[in-house]
Amino acid sequence: MKTLEAIVILCFAMTISCYSQTGKVYDELKMPSKILKGERKYAVYLPPDYDTSERSYPVLYLLHGAGDDQTGWIQFGEVLRITDESIKEGIATSMIIIMPDANTGERGYFNVGDWKYEDFFFEEFMPYVEKKYRIKKEKRYRAVAGLSMGGGGSFMYALRHPELFSSSCPLSAYVGPLTIEDLKTQITRMGKSYTEEEIQSYFENYNALNLLESKPVEQIKSVKWYIDCGDDDFLYEGNSLVHIAMKKKGIPHEYRVREGAHSWVYWRSALPKVLQFVSDTFHQN
Repeated sequence: MKTLEAIVILCFAMTISCYSQTGKVYDELKMPSKILKGERKYAVYLPPDYDTSERSYPVLYLLHGAGDDQTGWIQFGEVLRITDESIKEGIATSMIIIMPDANTGERGYFNVGDWKYEDFFFEEFMPYVEKKYRIKKEKRYRAVAGLSMGGGGSFMYALRHPELFSSSCPLSAYVGPLTIEDLKTQITRMGKSYTEEEIQSYFENYNALNLLESKPVEQIKSVKWYIDCGDDDFLYEGNSLVHIAMKKKGIPHEYRVREGAHSWVYWRSALPKVLQFVSDTFHQN
């Protein structure tokens, strides 16, 4: 009897210990960049069992919006609490979440003039973190998501590099200037000056609608898409147009329009579904 009681108590203690484990976040990490000529910050979420296992994990690159930095999803998005809860509830698999810093005003995640952030991301940043942490390096186990400007990064990175990502989840995404005239107006308003060639190149490379037209459909279909934008969001039109364009081309995707605006309240409520969607994609047959 005592032996049975001891076993029950041990099992109970192990269960409590398991559910009391939490993930960890580090939000002031740095790495050197030759491309950007300096150090760049990033943050990381490590799942509850990272320190007690030796296995490798799938990875989600989670991108912040304009005016924010690598701490945004931690401070305002509550990524630690939400991801821990999603893993414990069984709707998300244990994963590593990488949050880079692209806090550079309008230039953000793309190559603009001498700011070659996209080159940095794929040539330096991604190889660096996937070597530093126990990350599975196959397309199947790599996802990208983000909000607003980071939603635009999620669109463009997965459209321009579909061989690298199994899923993409743009939230309230800036899909790029809808016309080249819109782009020129933005440039004028910012007081910038670019050649016609530079303007045309930017429009072709960083406009989701244009990329949907120019990229092979089968490549785009190799990515699982989850698009979410609030009905009161000022970026609603662009997301709707992308949804329509994907529908016309027969590109499978999940498109969600929920009540809400361009706010952290909306994005926090979206994160559990994003974690579930990318987890389902990691586990695809």
